[in-house]
Formats: sequence, structure tokens, C-alpha cells
Amino acid sequence: MSGIKRLGLLAALVLVGIAPAGVAQAAVQPSKQDTQYLKALHQVNLFEIKAGEEAQEESQNQEIKDLGAMFKTDHTQLDETVKQTAKKLNVDLPSKPTADQQSVLDQIEKVEKTGEEFDRLWVTSQLAGHVQAIQATQTEISQGSEQSVVQLAKSALPTLQAHHDALVQLAQQLGIPVPQATASGTPSPGGTTPAPGGTTESPGGGTETPSPGQS
Repeated sequence: MSGIKRLGLLAALVLVGIAPAGVAQAAVQPSKQDTQYLKALHQVNLFEIKAGEEAQEESQNQEIKDLGAMFKTDHTQLDETVKQTAKKLNVDLPSKPTADQQSVLDQIEKVEKTGEEFDRLWVTSQLAGHVQAIQATQTEISQGSEQSVVQLAKSALPTLQAHHDALVQLAQQLGIPVPQATASGTPSPGGTTPAPGGTTESPGGGTETPSPGQS
């Protein structure tokens, strides 16, 4: 085969993604939005796993214990997908929750474990965090460019929404203020009481909002 024909064949193979062995293909480069979302969602999961354990071990309310168990299970499963996706895209994930998330965990661990104080703090922080996690996930769905990350967000949204709905129902039973929801059922940004631990940058943009990790 002539050199020209060989080059033409190689070019065609590369275009359809089946370059022969030894021909390196360009690595996938996720956008800043995709990268930030993967990192934020991973930290959400780290936070939720720990918060779920705290609820199971410390709360005297069986419904909170059950929610904590569900959150731990769901976020452990979700995080496996996050880690697999990040590995394929060469995204390095944080090894621990954000400083704000850790601050919330510290407060939950230190609060009086008997009575209503623990339950109210846990539910309040979970409500605020889930509002922000849902908003960050919706931002990824609308603004993300890497399809594997966008699909991950689409898969995560129903779980986050189900968690939020369960928290709303429990908060109403306990007399805890609930963030105002929009007509579509999505929590309104203006109706949220920030969870303890401060604010952080939203994965979807530069505005400061309560940390999505407090979900």
C-alpha cells in the first residue's frame, strides 16, 4: 500500500474512533462546570454518608434514623458512579467534605443527643443542603457539556428530590420551617434557611449560596 493511501486510511480510522494500536487518541477534557460538579457531588456524598451514620446512631426519632440509613445507602451507591466517571475523565476528587460541610458535621456531633435539638439541627441542615444540591444538579443538566457527567446528574436528581421530599414531610411534622417551593416543585433559592457552616461557591457559577454538600 502506498504511503498516501496508508495515511488516508489512518485518518479515517481516527475519525471514527478506531485508531490502530500505538496511535494515541486525545484525552477527554471535561469543562470547568463538569469538573466542579463531579467534585461537589463527591463531597455531597462524603457528607451524607457521615450525616446518615450520625442520624442512625444518635437520634431518638425512628423516622430520622430511617432517613439517615436511606441517605447513607443511596449516597454510597451514587458515589461509586461519581468515582467511576471521574476516573474515566481524569478528574481528581477531594478526599474529604468541604470546610463548611465539616463544620456542620462538627455541630451535629457536639449537639445534645437527647431531646429535639439534635433532630432539628439535622433536619434543618439536610433541608438547606438538599435545596442547593438539587439546584447544582439542575445547573449541570442544563449547562454541562460532557454527556457522562450530564447523565450522572440526570440519574442523581430523582434521588436528591426524593430525599428532599421526605425531609419536607418530616420537617412539617416537627414544626421546622421548610424552604418555599416553586410551581415546578423545585425548592426556591430565596426560601432557604442556610445550613450551619456558612456559604461556598456553587458548582454552577460564581454566586455564593449555601453549600450543596450539606445535602
